[in-house]
Amino acid sequence: MLSKQLIKHFENLLSEEVNATKLFSGGDINEVFLLSTNVRELVVKLNSASRFPGMFEAEALGLEELRKVNAFAIPEVLHYGKYGDDTFLLLEYIEKGKQTEDFWKVFGEQLAVLHRQSASYFGLENDNYIGSLQQSNSKHYTASEFYIIQRLQPQFKIAIQNGFSFQNLDTLYTAIETEIPDEPSSLTHGDLWNGNFIIDEKGEPCLIDPAVAYAPREMDIGMMHLFGGFDRELFEVYNETFPLTENWKERLPLWQLYYLLVHLNLFGRSYYSGVKDILIRYS
Repeated sequence: MLSKQLIKHFENLLSEEVNATKLFSGGDINEVFLLSTNVRELVVKLNSASRFPGMFEAEALGLEELRKVNAFAIPEVLHYGKYGDDTFLLLEYIEKGKQTEDFWKVFGEQLAVLHRQSASYFGLENDNYIGSLQQSNSKHYTASEFYIIQRLQPQFKIAIQNGFSFQNLDTLYTAIETEIPDEPSSLTHGDLWNGNFIIDEKGEPCLIDPAVAYAPREMDIGMMHLFGGFDRELFEVYNETFPLTENWKERLPLWQLYYLLVHLNLFGRSYYSGVKDILIRYS
């Protein structure tokens, strides 16, 4: 819960008076509160500074990276920092609305704009988190190297330490090197499942809780297909606007492997069979 001392700290940072606080439900990792001040409503995310060092700084940097592109609505970062044993992130509160008739068309167009933003490398200037797991973003200059070294290998290492076993990883890595397209990097949300966008008061998509990197754009597409919740029109419009390389649908499991490994390491054995099925497919 928010202590009186922490609320006072927020008041000093904002130069606003906090009139009320409300706990939001649904946060798997962080405590999330709505702050009502004498000026506006804000969102504060709260967690342990010792357990997740640099988490909110990394999230703030990721949100600002997305905001600079001006593709999607993105909550404005107001402050982040450490107070006592807590680390916090203060964000603009996005009022929720009802989606417009062309919501999925707009989403597809905006995602294409985001993914057209590129860099000369794969990675990011800083590391960050996906869920509560640290995510390394050291720079590479091919999609396959980045995906294997910065995404898959760290997750396999954690899973093996947790008692899971895997076969034919070298064969998998060879398949990745030969099958994924040789495209420039794209600015990606990095964790784009259906719980990480909201419909804003204009009825348009707003992205939240990113795990940003300049990465293969099909990573976002793969995650969006893994758990569903995105209309087919989105992908049709995206593909018309920024066409995906041939056979992209057949490659979806290669990208989904990373997110299944993350879920295996966060939530346990129920995701193990999904990981193994993909390994068998490429062995």
